[in-house]
Amino acid sequence: MKQLTSLFIACVLSLFLISSCSKQKLSSAFENEDKIYVIADSLEFMQIQPALDSVFQKVIYTPQPETTFFLQRKNFNELDNLKNFQKIIIAAPLNSGSSVSSYLNSILDAKLKNSALSGTDESFSKDDLWTKDQLVIILTSKNIEGLSKNILKNGPELYQRFQKISDKKFYENLYNPEFENKSIEAKFLKEYGWILNVQNDFSLVLDKPEDKFVWLRSMPKNDLAKWIFVHWIDNASPAFLNPDSIAKERNMLTKKYLKPAGSENFVKITEEFKTTSDMNFHGNYALAMQGLWEMSDKSMGGPFINYTQYDEKSKRIYMIDASVYAPNYIKKGLIRQLDILLQSFQTTEQVSDLRKKELLR
Repeated sequence: MKQLTSLFIACVLSLFLISSCSKQKLSSAFENEDKIYVIADSLEFMQIQPALDSVFQKVIYTPQPETTFFLQRKNFNELDNLKNFQKIIIAAPLNSGSSVSSYLNSILDAKLKNSALSGTDESFSKDDLWTKDQLVIILTSKNIEGLSKNILKNGPELYQRFQKISDKKFYENLYNPEFENKSIEAKFLKEYGWILNVQNDFSLVLDKPEDKFVWLRSMPKNDLAKWIFVHWIDNASPAFLNPDSIAKERNMLTKKYLKPAGSENFVKITEEFKTTSDMNFHGNYALAMQGLWEMSDKSMGGPFINYTQYDEKSKRIYMIDASVYAPNYIKKGLIRQLDILLQSFQTTEQVSDLRKKELLR
């Protein structure tokens, strides 16, 4: 059960109880990783669409604008046809008289209705409501204005809920232990006290223990390159976790190491489109930075994503960073693959004994 900061009833228990009596054995949700279906009355949807778009249709500049999720409104009478899909929102104010509002009134008990009308901070969640790997979220409030405000107020939490389930499915399709480079993973764990899932298409290009820096690169084609670097700072302070310090440290590292052989040009962050947000990275406070990189002569560029965290146990700052160069490709999927690999990062204390034994035998 997960608490949101305002009334957003996610897969309410009463809905679960009604549906579970007739639910058959779960099958996998249909694949459509970017699409969220919104069950809403057409006029009500028009009023809450700006809030929904702001939360879910975030624009990623790669540098071309690409959106994270796509919202598609459906009428209430189409709900039964959507129950095998992965991401569904059912949205309406209570007592508006619309078909969706009437449906919510029929499935919510008195306690939940009172919570919606009073704005009490309460939520109920239930994954896999009608099928596996599915998330259904019900958004409601006492009126349409309150519904829009609550969507915006709870936007980051709602977005992360859908992103998490989407990443889970994406990771299952991406990750195969048979294609791990376990020798590199074991080296990192043994020598540096951390680990990252390394796929076989990545090679270790630079290993600079004196600067606490490693660089991994994959170049399947001349016009497609992906790279990851990890940098750590010993005896560090959490005060380092601010956007200016992170950008300065990243630019220092890429100027020193990420440049063509024999060239004075180097990689740096462009200030345009750079965003930073707080996050929890496997229990550690972190800053997530996303934006664009470019060569100093502006001859090349692309998207990057960076997680910088402070690990209290080791007193280390960890900077985990990934970039893409793919001028002839849609880059959202590529940066997402790298994002999932970055999130596989673990310190030695976080790695299971079984995996340690497997890698260090």
